[in-house]
Amino acid sequence: MEKRRFGRTGHESTVAIFGAAAFFEISQDKADEVMEYVLSTEINHIDVAPSYGDAEIRLGPWLANNRERFFLGCKTQERTKAAAAKELRRSIEKLQVDRFDLFQLHAVTNMEELDQVTATGGALEAIIEAKEEGLLDYIGITGHGLEAPKVFLEAIDRFDFDSILFPINFILYENSEYRDDAQALLQACKQRDIGSMVIKHIAKSPWGDDEKTHTTWYRPFAEKNWIQKCVDFVLSQPISGVCTPGDITLLPLVVDACQNFQLMNPVNQNELISKTHKFEPLFE
Repeated sequence: MEKRRFGRTGHESTVAIFGAAAFFEISQDKADEVMEYVLSTEINHIDVAPSYGDAEIRLGPWLANNRERFFLGCKTQERTKAAAAKELRRSIEKLQVDRFDLFQLHAVTNMEELDQVTATGGALEAIIEAKEEGLLDYIGITGHGLEAPKVFLEAIDRFDFDSILFPINFILYENSEYRDDAQALLQACKQRDIGSMVIKHIAKSPWGDDEKTHTTWYRPFAEKNWIQKCVDFVLSQPISGVCTPGDITLLPLVVDACQNFQLMNPVNQNELISKTHKFEPLFE
């Protein structure tokens, strides 16, 4: 599988980054089976968060014995310094590690939340202090929704973040404002050597009132040919890698697509974007 330099961290991350949201509700036996598969693919980067249900507990035994195999990123959705500091240390305990490679402000979706986490007494202060204590090396920010690129352009001006994580897929890129903001953000990340992770790359539409067939919070593309198109599209952007989706049944399909990635030229990208009228945008 292709590896890409994860910004100034210097880590050569596999383009498929294991998204531990897939372990939200799972037995340890099943998690062990999935982690054996993850190791077999040589994936070397994990993204996890306390809000991912059982994920930290299920990953703990594997990280206790395989810590050196993975670049480990964790997150906090707490907004105050005290609460974020407490959650960070609780994650260290659950994951059975002594430190993180990357720790991120999680789900910062608008300017008001950015103001909260970067204010005096905000969560960012706790992460900076944890870095000074040697509990982590790098600091990142993650977010969802249509405002994410614009919010992160402001965020990287307020603080020298080492990484970002936000949504990109060909359906989102039909929205010209979102595409312009996303491309401006990725260009700024390239100039400042900031690592960039992408989520929602196989998002097809919201579930609406339909019965859910997967554990992702969005309806995913589940057919192999469509997943390959989605992965080829997003990895053709100037990003570091994609976080695998929150469904263990989709994991092998996305990993296979990453292993078979073919650069998609601008003409073919625009042709794919032209098909978005067939699908409902994830974010309104």
